[in-house]
Order: sequence, then structure tokens, then C-alpha cells
Amino acid sequence: MPSLQHSIETLQKLVGHPSVSSTSNTAVSETASEALADLGFDVEKSTYIDPQGVPKTNLVARRQPVATGSTEDGGLAYFCHTDVVPADDWTGPGGDPFRSVVHDDRIYGRGSCDMKGSLVAMLSAVARVPARQQHAPLWIVCTADEEVGFLGAKELVQNSVEYRNIVRSQPVAIIGEPTSLSVVHAHKGIVGMRITSHGRAAHSSTTDGINANEAMVPLLHQLLEIRKQTERSEQYHDPRFNPPVLSWNFGISDGCKAVNVTPAKSVAWVSLRPMPEIDGRDLMARVEEQAKALGLQFQICEGGSPLWIDPDNSCIRDFCALAGGHPKTVCYGTDGGEFNELKHRAVCGPGDIAQAHTADEWLEVEQLSKGIDLYEKAIRFWCGDATRTSPSSTG
Repeated sequence: MPSLQHSIETLQKLVGHPSVSSTSNTAVSETASEALADLGFDVEKSTYIDPQGVPKTNLVARRQPVATGSTEDGGLAYFCHTDVVPADDWTGPGGDPFRSVVHDDRIYGRGSCDMKGSLVAMLSAVARVPARQQHAPLWIVCTADEEVGFLGAKELVQNSVEYRNIVRSQPVAIIGEPTSLSVVHAHKGIVGMRITSHGRAAHSSTTDGINANEAMVPLLHQLLEIRKQTERSEQYHDPRFNPPVLSWNFGISDGCKAVNVTPAKSVAWVSLRPMPEIDGRDLMARVEEQAKALGLQFQICEGGSPLWIDPDNSCIRDFCALAGGHPKTVCYGTDGGEFNELKHRAVCGPGDIAQAHTADEWLEVEQLSKGIDLYEKAIRFWCGDATRTSPSSTG
């Protein structure tokens, strides 16, 4: 059984791979693959080339049940991502976001919270459960590009042979994003739009130019009106989330760096966070209609889908009983929204989302320890003896 110190050192090793989404995650995937193989997993590696031409790696690892009376159905599948956001503004201890430092019972480093710490918690939990005690299949899935449109998860769903086995088995799926170990049964999605206006550059003292921003003005007025509508109209509210709105957001940039140049190009972006029963597509259609009427280019930038699992689902009830607490909703998105073929999903992991993406990202040592304990309980419950009693039905 690995010590907590060993788990911390493993996390520091993973943080040491600077797997920012704009770069390849191959190195950190190799380290994870080696750790999984050491734990008795068969590892499926799949690679793809992202839109910028960078090679990326997904892992789907399976440990077969070997105990007498084992089943191929059910079990547990854990999902994480191995990419991280940039850390150019790092202010944390040590001065290097990819050289992890332990300070004041916190593990600092880019990805420590979101979400390499979660992966280490699961690896450490698996090490506590001998394969001979496993009655149902156990999967650990590591995707790329979660931070940039959930591209790795989408690639996995389309092309992974082993993911098809997960779908057939219908295990409980844990998406290990940081939730402070609360059980999350639903989250919002995200989708965007990009609108481009083309003008003609010229010296601003002449009349030779066409200011690309001018055609944007009516559109920006509409975007503001729609944002106000989403704030005040209950038609676009879901009180199960906080905030209960679509979080309509927009901005504009013409890239112009000098006041004596007529801007030749202007780009507006819009983002919103769809909810399970309110997708905002009617609002997006209004924007597209006006953009085309103004002669502007319009593009939808698909992001991620919302997730909704009924809080009365048996996996949610049982997971809450294991974790101690009540099911929650959150307003950020995860890879979990892409795995809609899986009927039993929950988001739960160590660390607070408030520390994710920060200039001094950290994970409390206590959260890592508690995460290991909770994941061990989950493995033993869903992959252990099939004659177990549901914790949610005992009292």
C-alpha cells in the first residue's frame, strides 16, 4: 500500500510534465500508462492530431476482475484529463509552475488541483485494492484537450474500442474533477459563436478605409439585449443551478494597435452555458440571422454538453452515502457531458474548483488523502463482492 508521501511524490512527477493544451500530452500519458501497467491494467493508447497539428494521446486502461463469481457488467470507470491550462502568470511558491512544491500542507503546481491530483488519488486507491478482490471491471480513462473544447473525450467516444466495452458494461462513471469530494449530479455545458466583419485598412486621415467595427455596432446592441433578456426572463432560468442563467457573455476585438489605422477586421465572440433543458439555440439563431443580414461571417464554436443524472439515480444515492453529503449541481463543464451513453455518471474529486486555473494553483494534502480514501470505498463498493448491501439503503 503506497504511503501518502509516495502519492505526493507521484503527483509532483505528473505536475513535472508541462502538458499545457497547446502542447503534446504524450509524456505525461506515458508516465500514467506505466503506472497503470504496474497496477495490472491493460492499456489502450490512441493518438490523434489536434487542429493545430499537435499529437495528443488518450488512455483507456482496464483491469479485469479475477475473483470467483466475477462479472463483466457494471463495475467502475474513472475519467480524468491530463492537459492543463497555461501558467504564464505563475506566482506560487518555487517560482516554477511545473516544479511542484509542498508548502503549508498544500501541493502547489499547475495541474495539482485540476486534475492530476485526482488521478493520483485514484491510482493510490487502486493500489489498496488487490486484483484478487475485484469482482467487476475497473477502468481508468485519461483524455487530452479537456481544457480546449473537450476534444480528447470526443475523439475517445468516436474511435476507442475499449470505450465501446465501457458502454456495453454500463459501469458507474466517476468524472474526477475537483468538487471538494462532493457528489455532483449535473453541470452546465458551454457553446460559443464567432462573428467576423471585414473592412479595408487605410490611414485614418483618409477616406480610403472601411472600418470593420461599424458593421458590428447593430450586432453588439443585439448581443447586449439578449444578455439582458436571459437575465430577466424566467424562460431562460433553471433554479437548480446557481447562477440559474445561461451566463451569456461576449466581447469584441479588432486587433488594431494604432489610432491612425482604419481597422480592417473585427471579431466578436459570444459564449453561453446551456443547461439540461435550456440550450439557448433559439438565441443563437437570432444572432446568426442578424449577422448574415449585416453581411458578417458567422461560426458556431461547439464546446461541451451539459450533464444531468437524476439525483435519485441509484449511483448518485450510493455515492452520496459513501461520500457523506447530498448531491449538488455546478455551473462549469467537464468531459462527463460527452459520455452521454453512460447512464450512471457523477462528478467527484479532491480539491476546490476555486483553485483551478489560478496563478498559484494548489491542492491540500488533506484533500488528496481524503480523495484516496473515498475512491478506495468506491472501488470496493462497485467492483467488490456483488452481494454487497447498498449504503444508501442502510441506516
